[in-house]
Amino acid sequence: MTSFRIPAHDGCDEFTEKKSRFIGVVRYTKTEEEALAFIAEQNEKHKTAGHNVYAYSIRENNIMRYSDNGEPQGTAGLPVLDVFRKEEVFDFCCVVTRYFGGILLGTGGLVRAYSHAAKIALDSAGIAVMRLWTDGKMSIPYNLFEIVQKALIALGAKITDTDYGAEVTVSFLIPTEEFDMISAKIFDTTNGRVLTRRGEDKFMAVEE
Repeated sequence: MTSFRIPAHDGCDEFTEKKSRFIGVVRYTKTEEEALAFIAEQNEKHKTAGHNVYAYSIRENNIMRYSDNGEPQGTAGLPVLDVFRKEEVFDFCCVVTRYFGGILLGTGGLVRAYSHAAKIALDSAGIAVMRLWTDGKMSIPYNLFEIVQKALIALGAKITDTDYGAEVTVSFLIPTEEFDMISAKIFDTTNGRVLTRRGEDKFMAVEE
């Protein structure tokens, strides 16, 4: 099953450029209806703003839409969309609100400002990978814990819980197709002293 990137959380950030206030917000939206509802929510929240520019992309049916919302064509919605395409993020809706400060920014200035607003909104949200993950668990002697922990992180496992008992019990998530390879690596690294117990497979988002 394929993997793809999505916003990890709702994100929001803002900045001021030549007295114009730019507010970027982003949300994970799995359907076009959710994206349109988010746009309507932001339009209502910022009804006195000069512009509420948006872009969204829905992976299912390959839907991509954007709007300059009154800004010169190509200076707002498309630059917002391009930020997410560059990061290969899907299933999102991003709205950038501009409260005009009275100073014109010019075409290049608008592109930079809207791109920056989208980028800081995405940075605020973070990125998660939606894919098939497998639960793993292992009991590790204390003298091997640091070695195994570093190896797990280097191999791309996401540690979810650590319990300190007679041994250290570590729970983690591993990309399903890499489970056998990572388990073998840990086995070899510890000379067969640490075995990986396999749990269930889950198609879910895990933050990078």
